[in-house]
Order: sequence, then C-alpha cells, then structure tokens
Amino acid sequence: MTVEKQAPASGSILVVGGGISGLTTALEAAEVGYEVFIVEKNPYLGGRVAQLNQYFPKLCPPTCGLEINFKRIKDNPKIRTFTLAEVEKVEGSAGNYDVSIRLNPRYVNEQCTSCGECAKVCKTEVSSDFNFGMNRTKGAYLPFEMAFPARYVISPQIIGTEDAKRCKEACKYNAVDLDMQAKTVTFKVGAIVWATGWKPYDAGKIDNLGFGRYPNIITNMMMERLAAPSGPTKGKIQRPSDGKAPESVAFVQCAGSRDENHLPYCSYICCMASLKQATYIREQYPDAKIYIFYIDLRAPGQRYEKFYKKIKEDKNVFFIKGKVAEVSEDAGTKNITVVAENAVTGEKIRQSVDMAVLATGMQPTAATGKLPADLKYTPEGFILNGKTQGMFAAGCANKPADVVSSNQNATGMALKAIQTLVKR
Repeated sequence: MTVEKQAPASGSILVVGGGISGLTTALEAAEVGYEVFIVEKNPYLGGRVAQLNQYFPKLCPPTCGLEINFKRIKDNPKIRTFTLAEVEKVEGSAGNYDVSIRLNPRYVNEQCTSCGECAKVCKTEVSSDFNFGMNRTKGAYLPFEMAFPARYVISPQIIGTEDAKRCKEACKYNAVDLDMQAKTVTFKVGAIVWATGWKPYDAGKIDNLGFGRYPNIITNMMMERLAAPSGPTKGKIQRPSDGKAPESVAFVQCAGSRDENHLPYCSYICCMASLKQATYIREQYPDAKIYIFYIDLRAPGQRYEKFYKKIKEDKNVFFIKGKVAEVSEDAGTKNITVVAENAVTGEKIRQSVDMAVLATGMQPTAATGKLPADLKYTPEGFILNGKTQGMFAAGCANKPADVVSSNQNATGMALKAIQTLVKR
C-alpha cells in the first residue's frame, strides 16, 4: 500500500458518507465557498435514496433530486469526491484534524466513458448488493444507470481471472487498470460531518418471521428494488419463488423495531414506507388484497396523515392492529400464513397471502462498527451531537429520519461545521 501526502487544506470540511445527507451537507458548505471532501465507501454517491423506487412527500423517483445534486457537485470545484473510500484515522482537534483515507481499487480509472464493452465480454456473474442479492450482475458493472461517478467497477472477485483480462482487452480507452492497489491519502480539515447513514436491520435475526427460510418473505427495501424500473424485475412486482403476480400481500410492521431483543426504538419511516409500497402494489394489481399488521401506525405531519387517510379509504387495504407472532409456509403453494392476535377484538387471525413484506427498521451504520474518531454514541449506535467539538452527525447517523428531515438536518450540520471554522 502506498501513502500519498496531500497539501494541507486550511478551512476545509470532511463529509463522511455520500448519501442524501452527505450530499446536502457538502453542497451547502461548498456553495458558500468552503472546500469539501466527500468520502463514500460505495463505488457511487446517492446512498439509500438511490435504491428507492419513490420517496416522500411527492412520490417522485430518486433520480429527480439526485440528478440535480450530482450536477451541482460536478460543477463545483470546491468539492472533491472519494468513492470506494474509508476513513482510517482521525487525529487532532476542532479546526485542525489530520485525516487518513483508504482508497480501495476500482480497477477502472477516470478514462472510463461508460461504454459497457467490459460488461459485454465478462462472463462471470456476481450477486447484486444494490438489489439485495435478488439477482446477479456482471463482474464488470455500472452500479446503477445514473451512477455518479459514471464509471464502471471491476469486481475484486474476477481479478486474476480470464474474465478480467477480457475486460481489459475490450476497453479501447485504457480505462481498465487491473494493477490498481489500495492507497492512503492524508489531508487536514477543520471540521468533520459524519453522514454515515443507516442499513436495514438484519431480518434474519428475527426468528419468528421466517426471513431467509421462506423465499416469499422479503424486506421493505427489497420491495423498493422490486418496484423500481432499474430493479431486478424491471419494476414488475412479483413473488420471488415463482415470479407469480401477487394477489395478496401482508405487511408486517415493526419487524425488529420497538423490541428490546432487536431495535428498541421506532424507526420513524417504516409505517409510511409500507403505506407507500401499498400504492405500488395497487397500481400494478388493482384487485390485489393488502393486509397491514401493526402495533401503532405513525404518520408524522399533516402531509403524511393525509396520505394515510387516503390509503384507509381503499377497500382492498385491510388494517389489523396486532403484532405478528409467527409466520409459516405452505410447502405446496409457497403461500405465507401470518398469525396475529387482533388487539381490538381479541380474535386470533391466520391470514394466508402470496407474499409478505417485513417493515424492518433503520439501524445506524455505526452500530455494527464504531468509527475511527473520538465520538459519543447512544446505546443503539446513533452518534450524539454536541459531545465532540468540530465533529457532527447528520441525517440517519444521528437519528431515524425520512429524506426531507435528513436534508433539513444536514443543512444545519453544514452550518455547524462552518461555524467551527469561523471560530478558529
């Protein structure tokens, strides 16, 4: 591994995470004149929002907001982005941090034109992390159709194989560099904003809900990818076991949330995500029956409450107040039976459906791996603001939030970071 020294960047801000919160923080700071470094562990910017089919409040595709932000980043010389990158070490204090960043090899350099010739000749397929393993993609791939940077990635799984050689030979722009090595860059910044985001809680840990055992039980983020035009089924919602159009779907709310054995808190967005996904199904299948099992339905704010009321008026959507106790599968049909006790009537319900969607909660990325800096956390892994001078948490790194709330919070954290530099 090589180490490159970069010139000190006086008055600079480091943003860790290139999701919607990180992008907003970076743009707000850069557009008033501050130099910003964005460090993102994935080979693309956009974070979880890039994986959505639609997001609130306008139910528009994520390409709307991301395309504008990507253009603003591309046109702003104050912003430098590092993808496939991780913070290795942070030393110093507010106004004077020394940061080491590890850059992992992409095996494709800046000369890439996204022509796709490398993918055409690549025979090996790897599991698609972007689609949560629901399909496979070529070992040479563009992360998604509007990826930024618009460069292909060569999977480490094919390095050293004939496939990798074919990819290199097929590229007439000399963009495929199979000799790329990991390297470390170091620079100085005055403030750091941790926008490290969230990941879906591992539904496989919830023993009674059958995820991983029964193919027709998926998570809410998997449903987003199924409904997305760029997803594994090109936007056609179908059950995984046989591709059948679902005639009935159950949504299981608080899957792992508000549970002392898993996530003890409410993840804020899950109720609205399920209501939104109900509209996906109803648009494609007007006669499909939808059953929503919930503890409490939370629609924070007037817009969300109005949306909830609209869904309640749908004669094919049934709300059952009751926590799901167990699920089972019919071995012949692969249908799922959801068992719950109706908290209003006391009746035990056994509802058979074609597929079930688990509304899994938001778990902060830092919950499963603490960050290499002197930060303070809640017991659940959210980063506490106000505890460390010069370092701040934005968006879902600080608390569960939707896109609008994350943007608002990120704008505030950009201001906090700027104030740190101004005080010095």
